[in-house]
Amino acid sequence: MDLKQFYYKLPLKTEPIIDDSTLRDGIQMPGLAAGPKDAAKIAELLNEVGVERIELFHYQEPDKKAAKMIMDLNLKMRVAGWCRAVKEDIDSAVSLGFKEVGISHPVSDIHFKAKWPEKTHEQILANIIDVVEYSAKTCGLRTFVHGEDSTRADWDFEREIINSVAEAGAECYRVCDTVGIGLSDANAPLPNGIPAKVVAIKKETKMPAIEIHAHDDFGNAVENTMAAIKAAQGVWDKVYASTTFLGIGERAGNAETEKVILNLYLHHDVQKFEGKTLKLKETADYIGKATGYVVPPNKAIVGDYGFAHESGIHTHGVLNDPWTYEPYPPELVGNTRRLTIGKQSGKGIIKHKIVELLGNEPDEQTVAAVVDKIKDTYANGRRASLKEEEFKRILRALKILPENGNCKA
Repeated sequence: MDLKQFYYKLPLKTEPIIDDSTLRDGIQMPGLAAGPKDAAKIAELLNEVGVERIELFHYQEPDKKAAKMIMDLNLKMRVAGWCRAVKEDIDSAVSLGFKEVGISHPVSDIHFKAKWPEKTHEQILANIIDVVEYSAKTCGLRTFVHGEDSTRADWDFEREIINSVAEAGAECYRVCDTVGIGLSDANAPLPNGIPAKVVAIKKETKMPAIEIHAHDDFGNAVENTMAAIKAAQGVWDKVYASTTFLGIGERAGNAETEKVILNLYLHHDVQKFEGKTLKLKETADYIGKATGYVVPPNKAIVGDYGFAHESGIHTHGVLNDPWTYEPYPPELVGNTRRLTIGKQSGKGIIKHKIVELLGNEPDEQTVAAVVDKIKDTYANGRRASLKEEEFKRILRALKILPENGNCKA
């Protein structure tokens, strides 16, 4: 079956740009870390899968070393330093050789009251303008402004902030759905209607470009990211999507880079990702190993069980035609099809596994004996799938596979 039968149907009228935050927001997830060498390798892999911009911390010595190693790679993608709205952070970025930065600052009254209860809106705005102007005009850096908690911000004041930082030299405004309450519905109003905000920023501000940064507290981060991209069609020439690989990050994490890329490629015919999806699984595995994150086996696209089949109905279908229970070939994302034997397995997959090992087709009596032996195994309370060596032991016990027999005859 041809992928074109079901995919590539909805080309976009805007250019989506992946701005990956795995090495910033991602490693803020409790218990995760990446050393400089691993961070550099992760950056290389992100570059290979089609990421066009990444952002990095640069405060501690290991972060600085990682940033230097990544910039020395001279990758195609852009590398930005993540900053707070203080000039010292901008100076740090300049000293390390960053050519662009992202300045993060709250834009909601919830944050203002919690962090600066003594400051007025005017004082808060003056500081943001001062730092953005210093970054963009004094230091000559490409400057993004990240509107932290945008989806709970008063629109009138947020609009004033956006216009002010645009005049100060910012080239892009990041809508941060900091606690994941954004809504993808086109009818959802401001402040947390994502499409409404994408359109309002274009119509009511002077900001040259827009970005979405969605958190997954409601499980909607990918949905909201895609909603922002689609809302940008015919409104913005380009739209940045801030994501993290595997969705790692604070609390429930972020929109997964791999999911956004695959949606853009298959559903929306974004051809710049053609051939680059082949490394999604490799990238996920490396990031998991390098950071200490355990990739859930059933993780979409990149999990080990993403294309695993065990039950009788599913394995029977896949053995006849993989398209019955797979949306695209596993090879497209660098994954592998796995046919396993477990409690729900039927004789079709068991027969297939016997043929794999023996090289010839067993008779029905032999298959039935193996099926009964497997049923007995699971009748005793076992839950896990059989490992290949365990399956071989069953065949040996039934005299189907010779002792010490490990391959086809």
